[in-house]
Amino acid sequence: MGRGEVRADGTVPTAKERGYARRIVNRLASRYPEISTALAYANPFELLVSTVISAQTTDENVNRATPELFARWPTPDDLAAADPEEVERVIFSTGFYRQKTRSIIALAQDLVERYGGVVPDAMAELVTLKGVGRKTASVVLAEAFGQPAIAVDTHVRRITNRLSLTTEDDPTRIEQDLKALVPRHEWQHLSMRIIQFGRDTCSARKPRCWECELARLCPFVPKSLPPD
Repeated sequence: MGRGEVRADGTVPTAKERGYARRIVNRLASRYPEISTALAYANPFELLVSTVISAQTTDENVNRATPELFARWPTPDDLAAADPEEVERVIFSTGFYRQKTRSIIALAQDLVERYGGVVPDAMAELVTLKGVGRKTASVVLAEAFGQPAIAVDTHVRRITNRLSLTTEDDPTRIEQDLKALVPRHEWQHLSMRIIQFGRDTCSARKPRCWECELARLCPFVPKSLPPD
């Protein structure tokens, strides 16, 4: 359970606050009982690289580029020794391709030099890799290793604030607030459920409040009205 956790401000959620969070989590779980990342991957290394590449682009764009990427450089050893210009050409369509190329090659080199080419399965080790922050590490832990982890992206930040599950803006503090509210066994799939909910219903510009099953629970105002 998340009951041993405290929020980022040091407070402990009340039973009422945990009950409110539980109702939201249960409804999202009912809506998305089976869910996982939309990124295509065959192993933790591919997921780690794909998640880094996914910054500021869509999962679909990443999935179009990575089959060639992993066909040509299937292991950390291969990618660590890759010609950056060739990698840039392969992932060009994902945007920011020069920066991403530098990141994934440096990441592969780190894996080879420090972990024998094996992706670590612990947050403390993952975040020491070049280009890997808590969000990326949490995705890998939850999706590739089945561990309880919460990744906070823009969807999660927006929706958890709208739902008053947190008042924080910093992703690490939001993660801490959610872990204090939500039972530990729900952490693994929570991020993906919120992300998909954000794509389907609770969009940034105009949330579809008129058809949202969370509308009666949600304190966000003003509620959006259906189009004429």
